[in-house]
Amino acid sequence: LMRERGYRHMPVTDHGNLHGAWNFYETAKAAKIRPILGFEAYLAFGPRQAQQKPQWAPANYSHLVLLAQNRTGYKNLIKLSSIGFTEGFYRRPRIDKEVLEAHSEGIVCLAACLSGEVALYLRQGNYEEARRSAAWFAKCFGPDRFWLEIQKHGIPEEDLVTQGMLRLGQDLGLGVVA
Repeated sequence: LMRERGYRHMPVTDHGNLHGAWNFYETAKAAKIRPILGFEAYLAFGPRQAQQKPQWAPANYSHLVLLAQNRTGYKNLIKLSSIGFTEGFYRRPRIDKEVLEAHSEGIVCLAACLSGEVALYLRQGNYEEARRSAAWFAKCFGPDRFWLEIQKHGIPEEDLVTQGMLRLGQDLGLGVVA
C-alpha cells in the first residue's frame, strides 16, 4: 500500500529499543521500500546511571529520535539501545549525552516531540537553554545530521514549540522537519 502511494523510504522508531527493526526491515525490503531503522531514545538529564532527576532538569528524561544513516549508524544504534538497557535502565532504557557523543557516527538525529529536550525548554519559556541544547546536538551530530522537529496534533503547546524551533533553526542555521 505504501509503495502504491509513492513512498520509497519508510522509517520505524520504537520507543527505547530496536525490537521491531528486523521484522520491519524484511517487510519493507520485500515491498521494495527502503527501510530507515531507528528508535526514539530516552535521554537522561545528567548521568544515565542516576536514579534521581537533577534539580535543574525540566523532566526525568527527554525523547530523541535516532535514525541509522548507514551500517555504522545501525551498529551505533544497537550499542546505544544496549547501553540504555544495561547501564541506564531506570523505569526506561535511558542513555545520556556521554554515550550519545561516543556513538553518534552514522546517525541522523531529530529533536523529537514535545518531550524532546529542546522542546521541553521551549515549553518552559527558556529559549536560551533550548538554544544551548540544540547547539550541543548540532555539534555532536553535525548540522547536516541534526534536525529540529515540529509536529501538529492539535495540542496547544505545539504552536509555542513550533515558533521556538523555527527561530532556533534561523538562529543556528539548522534544518526543521515536520
